[in-house]
Amino acid sequence: MTTEIATLAGGCFWCLEAAYSELKGVSAVQSGYTGGHVENPSYKQVCTGTTGHAEAVEISFDPEVISYADLLRVFFTIHDPTTLNRQGGDVGTQYRSAIYTSNQSQAETARAIRDEFAEIWPTKIVTEITPLGTYYNAEPEHDNYFARNPYAGYCQAVVAPKVVKVRKQFADKLRSKAA
Repeated sequence: MTTEIATLAGGCFWCLEAAYSELKGVSAVQSGYTGGHVENPSYKQVCTGTTGHAEAVEISFDPEVISYADLLRVFFTIHDPTTLNRQGGDVGTQYRSAIYTSNQSQAETARAIRDEFAEIWPTKIVTEITPLGTYYNAEPEHDNYFARNPYAGYCQAVVAPKVVKVRKQFADKLRSKAA
C-alpha cells in the first residue's frame, strides 16, 4: 500500500477529521496547525488568531483507493471556500480555507479542482493553495473529537451536517455503510 498525505484547512479541524475519517482509502486523519510563524503552537494560541496558523488536518490516504482529486472534491463540498477567514460562526484567520501542497503534482491538481468548483460556486473562491510548511499535531483531546463527543452542541450543529453531506454525496467512497 502506498500512502500519501493531503493537508487541508477548511474551518474547524473537527469537521474535516470527522468527514474524512468516513472515506475508504483514508488510513488516518490528524488534526493540527500549519501556515503560521510560532513554533509548536497550542490550540489556545491558535484560537487567538495571532500565530498565523490555520486549523488543518493531515489526511493519510492510499491513492490506489481514493485519489487526491477526490479528497479535494470532498473538501470543496463540505465547507464554504468563498468566505475569507471564516466558516459559519467560526471567524478568524485560523479558520481560512487552504490547501497545503507537498509537491508540484498536488499543486497542479489543487488548482484544477479549485477551477472545477469555481464554475459551481456563485461567488469567488478564496481558498489559498500554498506549499506546506511545518505541520504541528494538535493536542490529543482533539483526536477523534466528533466520534467521542457526537452529542456536544457544536458537533450537532456544525460537524454532523458535514458528515451527513459526505455520506449522501460521496456514498460510493464510504468506508462502510455509514449512511
